[in-house]
Amino acid sequence: MSLLDQIDKSRVPQHVAIIMDGNGRWAKSLGKERIFGHSHGVESVRAALKAATKSGVEYLTLYAFSTENWNRPKEEVDALMNLLVHTIVGELPELDENQVRLHAIGDLEKLPNDCHSELQRAIDHTAKHSRVNLILALNYSARWEITHAVQKIVAEGLKPEEITDALFASKLSTAAFPDPELLIRTSGEERISNFLLWQIAYSELYFTPTLWPDFREEDFFAALVDYQSRERRFGKTSEQLAAEALKPTTTPLA
Repeated sequence: MSLLDQIDKSRVPQHVAIIMDGNGRWAKSLGKERIFGHSHGVESVRAALKAATKSGVEYLTLYAFSTENWNRPKEEVDALMNLLVHTIVGELPELDENQVRLHAIGDLEKLPNDCHSELQRAIDHTAKHSRVNLILALNYSARWEITHAVQKIVAEGLKPEEITDALFASKLSTAAFPDPELLIRTSGEERISNFLLWQIAYSELYFTPTLWPDFREEDFFAALVDYQSRERRFGKTSEQLAAEALKPTTTPLA
C-alpha cells in the first residue's frame, strides 16, 4: 500500500506550512554554490504542491524568504530574487492547469520592483482559482508580522478591552487563511525560525532529515500519515476529548 493510500482523506489537515531548509547544505555536498540548491528546490515546491492537491490539502504555505535572509551575501540574495521572478512567470501555466490560487504574505513592498510586480501579476492572474491556495511567505518574519499588527491596532485607537485573540488575528498577514494544523521542516533542524509564531500555537510539528531539494511527494505523504497518528488535544485531557466525541451532533427533539 502506498503512503497516499494510507491517508484518511476525511482527516487531512486543511492547512500545511513548510519551512524549506537545506538548499545550501545540499549544494555544498555536491561542491556547488548555494544558489544551485535553491534552483533545484523549485522541483520540490512542485512536488509539495502536487502532493497537497492529491491528498486534499486546501492551503499550503511555503517559507520562501525571511527578513533575515537579507543578511546573506548580496550575490545570493540577487540570485534568489531572479530565481523567484523567473519561477513565478514560468509556473503560471501549471498553476492554471491545477487551479492553484497564489497568495503572498510578508513585507512585500520592500521586494525589488520587478519581483514585486511579477508576483502581483501572478496573484491577480490566479485569483479565479479555488482548488488549492499556495501562500508564499516572502520577506516575512513572525516578529515583523506581530509588530505590524500591533502598529495597526495602535493606529486605529482601539481600547485594551476591545483587543481579543480574534481581533489580533484579523490584523495578521494570514487573516484570510485558517491556521496551519501541520508544520513541516526539512533538513533535520528542529526549530521554528521566526515563522508563523502566532498561527502555529496548536500546530503539529514534523521534522524530517530530508534536505529540501530531495523532498518529494512521498515525503509530504509521510508527514500526513504521521500527523494522522497523533491525538490533537488543544490543551484538553484524553477523557475530555472522549466525552466530546460522544456528544450528539444534532439537537434533540423537544
